[in-house]
Amino acid sequence: MRMSPFSSNSDLKSSTAPGRPWLTVIGIGEDGRAGLSSLALSALDQAEFVIGGARHLDLAAPLAARAQTWPSPFADGYPMVLARRGQPTCVLATGDPFHYGVGGELARLIPADEIVCFPQPSAFSLAAARMGWSLPDCDCVSLHGRTLERVIPHLQPNARFLALSWDGSTPGRLADLLKARGFGASMITVLEALGGPRERIRRASAAAFDIGEIDPLNTVALEVLAANDARVVTLAPGLPDSWFENDGQLTKAEMRALTLAALAPRTGELLWDIGAGAGSVGIEWCLRHPRNRCIGIEERGDRAERARRNAAELGAVALEVRFGRAPEALAGLPAPDAVFIGGGAPEPGVFDAAWTALRPGGRLVINAVTLETETLLGSLHARHGGAMRRLALSRLERVGGMHGWRAAMPVTQWVVTKA
Repeated sequence: MRMSPFSSNSDLKSSTAPGRPWLTVIGIGEDGRAGLSSLALSALDQAEFVIGGARHLDLAAPLAARAQTWPSPFADGYPMVLARRGQPTCVLATGDPFHYGVGGELARLIPADEIVCFPQPSAFSLAAARMGWSLPDCDCVSLHGRTLERVIPHLQPNARFLALSWDGSTPGRLADLLKARGFGASMITVLEALGGPRERIRRASAAAFDIGEIDPLNTVALEVLAANDARVVTLAPGLPDSWFENDGQLTKAEMRALTLAALAPRTGELLWDIGAGAGSVGIEWCLRHPRNRCIGIEERGDRAERARRNAAELGAVALEVRFGRAPEALAGLPAPDAVFIGGGAPEPGVFDAAWTALRPGGRLVINAVTLETETLLGSLHARHGGAMRRLALSRLERVGGMHGWRAAMPVTQWVVTKA
């Protein structure tokens, strides 16, 4: 991005007015104006309109321009910025505006060549520097306006991660979650108001967490230590069946792992899980990558609620469970990259609706345990090709005082890629 905030530039590619940068996004730290570069200060002083949080405006004072505090809800501020198009305007944000900040959303609304950004070190960068941690070796998570459960997949033994807090209560709530899941020995460092005169750093274990009066502007650094019985969400699919609350409508661990392999998740893809049941397939799809999403369709309200609880328990926050019956409930959903039909495949219109919506190159998987569904798969295979396989599984169980193999119902699986 250009370094001169308001100068005209003939090589701008935007074909619409105003044809030059007019919006400056400035990351400001706890050291206020003293930490801003000369270019950032120049843009701030030349702006006719400045918008930011109340804290940002105080840090940037004195301001010659008209100042506006971000409204609530936050999104109501975007029209205020867009209404200034072509006029020198400044948005103030914390640290790096393009790292869990307002910059990304602004860039979706305004062409990038109309924006100049002057970032400061992010809270993650400052926290890693204070901790002496290599930032690429840490997971970085934002809990600001997001559910606490999103940290669960990051709770890996000996891992380090940094989390932006929602407020002063976040570190204590995080400690409670760690204790409940068998990570009480983990060390929590609370870093408050980094980069300014109010900076403070305190440390305690999750099990003995007693840090109080925490500044709302804080970042948490966590060193994960797991007890032998800790509930670690492993990196491979096939989590234990006992981890899913269910009424028997559950794709068992081994079959679930094979189903995920057939669905072949890729980064940022969307799955439709039709007949979600306990939500296990959709949950494990979301756990494969933080940007993966799933929409689960479940016609029974009790099962839909159960799937939501399972998703929260395992940190699969990107699973959205919708109560409804396919194919009607599929109307208007965003096009999927993959589809799993775990229930309702023989229902009229279910396959056709899913196949029509599936993106080119997308994968569709159906598991059948009944003869009727297996017969359907045979006809679909004849029409669309793909691969079919029959999977049989036996588990060792106690038989009186001894042990024997108990066979589960065989599963016929059809896997097809849309050309």
